[in-house]
Amino acid sequence: MKILLTGANGYIGMRLLPRLLDMGHEVICAVRDKKRLSVDEETLSRITVVEIDFLQKASPDLLPKDIKAAYYLIHSMSSSTQDFDEKESLSAETFNAYMKTTSVEQVIYLSGIVNEEKLSKHLRSRKNVEDILYQGSFNLTVLRAGIIVGSGSSSFEIIRDLCEKLPVMITPKWVLTKAQPIGIRDVINFLSGVLGKKETYNDSFDIGGKDILTYKEMLQQYARARGFKNWILTVPVMTPKLSSYWLYFVTSTSYKLAVNLVDSMKMEVVAKDNRLQELLGIETHSYIEAIDMAFKKIEQNLVVSSWKDSMVSGRFQKNLEKYIQVPKYGVLKDEKKLKLQDAEGVLENIWKIGGEQGWYYGNWLWKIRGFIDKLTGGVGLRRGRTHPDKIYPGDSLDFWRVLLADKKGKRLLLFAEMRLPGEAWLEFKIDKNDVLHQTATFRPKGLRGRLYWYSIVPFHYFIFGGMIRNISKTKK
Repeated sequence: MKILLTGANGYIGMRLLPRLLDMGHEVICAVRDKKRLSVDEETLSRITVVEIDFLQKASPDLLPKDIKAAYYLIHSMSSSTQDFDEKESLSAETFNAYMKTTSVEQVIYLSGIVNEEKLSKHLRSRKNVEDILYQGSFNLTVLRAGIIVGSGSSSFEIIRDLCEKLPVMITPKWVLTKAQPIGIRDVINFLSGVLGKKETYNDSFDIGGKDILTYKEMLQQYARARGFKNWILTVPVMTPKLSSYWLYFVTSTSYKLAVNLVDSMKMEVVAKDNRLQELLGIETHSYIEAIDMAFKKIEQNLVVSSWKDSMVSGRFQKNLEKYIQVPKYGVLKDEKKLKLQDAEGVLENIWKIGGEQGWYYGNWLWKIRGFIDKLTGGVGLRRGRTHPDKIYPGDSLDFWRVLLADKKGKRLLLFAEMRLPGEAWLEFKIDKNDVLHQTATFRPKGLRGRLYWYSIVPFHYFIFGGMIRNISKTKK
């Protein structure tokens, strides 16, 4: 079957893609930027990739006519606190227009559980998208999920950050709200299971795991599963704004996502029934089982996707192409080069930079810079990296964004997402003579930008000098 997968480079899309390929389907991946589809060459050879921005007017002849099914996995919640609902409505309307140009029979949409009459803006937007998609010229199947637990999911990473960084927590009262978490493996089983099932056409289904828990119980059970104890004190005086700042400073989430999450966490998200589970014969996992499966993936370095690699996890949301050409004029630079004895080994070191590995020199200074960035509204260092030794264009790398990761050409180019009075690039390149070139480029904005650069030149001397020396050290 020929299937359209929208949001193919998102957290869910990256998990669903290999399942659809394993099922023998022909998959067309719709993405805004082909360079950001983080798949290996073997997978790339098995799929078709089309660039579509669903916020723009539909263009004819972009999609094959013979598409039989489509997954709608487009969400904008973390991109804005104000107009994400308008963007989601426009995306759904544009999607319907595209589907009119195909022979699609079924569209599958992953939505959110709606139990309250008074919904959060996030859940209200998801429900509105459902209504728009139901107006399309196809059979719609809607799956409604609450908290998704899996390696790299925003919910899981937030719980992980809170529990492992705060043994004692003073929490807002929304931690007493009930939810029904579901493991990512179960979500993929449901998404793939309803494909082509006529019994699910033009219907909406709630999906959830075995357990109904408060957020407080989720935090406590996570701690027990990881072998430590935490203490949680609940106070009634923490406002939604304070709660958002609390999540933002303690966890790796962006402030925009924190605001929308807090707004939704006040709503109970519990599945109304298990009709779909019975129809498909799927036995879901418990919350603890979902946590165990997530850590097995983490420990084996098999995390397929992470919400942190989404462009909306930082402040950099434009086309990567715009920044790949590093400016030559009106910029300030720190350039260093070193002749290498083991170019291939050094290349492996470069591809491991950031995250748990760190920055090869003065990691405590990088952490201070990340803390300052967080205080000023930036992304800080908490995003880390998804893979320990694989890098794709568009990936987040602490407070950098990967612009170019050309391992064959021996070049890595990063763009800074920290708060700066200007724009900054960091480049590593090994030339044909096995010379490593490490270049930091800064395009200042006005006098403030220049003063900033010159004030940190002494730190650059030590940090960048130590970094290139340590990167060049390999074990033969």
